[in-house]
Amino acid sequence: MKFSSPLLLLLGSLSTALAADPALNYEEHIKPIFRQHCLTCHGDDKQKADLNLQGYATTLKGGSGGEAVVAGRASQSLLYKVITDPDDDARMPPEKPPIPAEQIAMIQKWIDSGARESSGSKSLVAERDLSFQPATDAGAKPAIPAMPGQLPCVKVPETIRPLPVLTLDSSPWAPLVAVAGLDHVRLVNVETQRDAGLLAFPEGVPHMLRFSRDGAVLMAAGGKPVESGKVVLFDVQSGKRLAAIGDEVDSVLAADLSPDQKRVALGGSGKVVKVYSTQDGKLKYRIEKHTDWILAVAFSPDGKLLATADRAGGLHLWEAETGRALLSLLEHKAAVRALDWRSDSKLLASAGEDGLIVWWDVKDGWPAISKANAHPPARPAGSYGKIPNGVIAVRFDRNGQLCTAGRDHRVRLWDSKGAEVKSFPIPEAQPLSVAMSFDSKTLIGGDTAGAVHFWKIGAE
Repeated sequence: MKFSSPLLLLLGSLSTALAADPALNYEEHIKPIFRQHCLTCHGDDKQKADLNLQGYATTLKGGSGGEAVVAGRASQSLLYKVITDPDDDARMPPEKPPIPAEQIAMIQKWIDSGARESSGSKSLVAERDLSFQPATDAGAKPAIPAMPGQLPCVKVPETIRPLPVLTLDSSPWAPLVAVAGLDHVRLVNVETQRDAGLLAFPEGVPHMLRFSRDGAVLMAAGGKPVESGKVVLFDVQSGKRLAAIGDEVDSVLAADLSPDQKRVALGGSGKVVKVYSTQDGKLKYRIEKHTDWILAVAFSPDGKLLATADRAGGLHLWEAETGRALLSLLEHKAAVRALDWRSDSKLLASAGEDGLIVWWDVKDGWPAISKANAHPPARPAGSYGKIPNGVIAVRFDRNGQLCTAGRDHRVRLWDSKGAEVKSFPIPEAQPLSVAMSFDSKTLIGGDTAGAVHFWKIGAE
């Protein structure tokens, strides 16, 4: 396809503008794109769907379809959705080639940066205080961190090949990591990288492991596919089973223990989140809003909120005590595989099969930081089409850093502002789970080959 000389000049100027990263604004950068592609149908002379893009105020006003621009969120803006719709019959402009990708990128960046009117205008998106203040350890840090003592002997079943490390978790106060295995949980000393003990989990395969806030209790949730599912609480030091909660007819895929250890939330293929009392095992409430399998649940560190996510990209916030609906967090376009809270309870991180990582400001459900294509895989030679680039696991450390595992066969570390710090490859297998040691000095990852990897942060 050949372009005329004026169009080449326009694309060249757009490329220069993006490279220079100016304060994109409607008058200088966006209106020329609308004039080229949109004003015949959506201008002063004609307003299909009551939408007029010829002026800044009328663009923001939108039309009969609703608000056209949501400043700061192109993904939720009707204008951006209709010009990027994959359906040829629904995409704007109609019966014409799509707007060039570089121009679409400019519109997206204009919206995400605050939809400014002119170079002297301010962003319509209010500045947010995302500063991280470590949560107080009062009442959480034990005088003596729990480590395994003389644990009961556990017979590990023989397998043809190692079980993938579907989940692992690091103790918040001790050099200890719990690793999922068939019918058992391995407890590994982070410093020596040797087994410190085994916990029997005859219920089947653990899909979720979580230490309590004081590190004294380990929650293991899982089961046997299409047969049974349960959540079990263990005393870390003695290995004693403290409670067995739930009676599912399929494996528990997602679960969490509340900070006060009084509640357990669980979910799976039944599409229902159930919250139980750990004291008597009774069901406290059910959440039935999800339309697909529950893949992640997480209580906020302050115990006030419960986040739940599903295979269809649904992500919701609830009042932890009652299950009352608070917010729906709309950004993911595919399965949300993992959730985790920053220790100050201000931000929730979500990761999905759409390749997106979002740091959510839970005060109002705003995506404070978004990383699209966060784990971009290299294209294999001779391959065509879309390559899976999903993010499978996500965990915060106590300092506000985030570690993630993705389909690019890498574990990545992000700082508290969302900038990538380090990346660690696992070329021989797919990483499935990730955690940071209690002192934030060791990054830990588990993979599909059953291996557990330890990386010293700061080491070359």
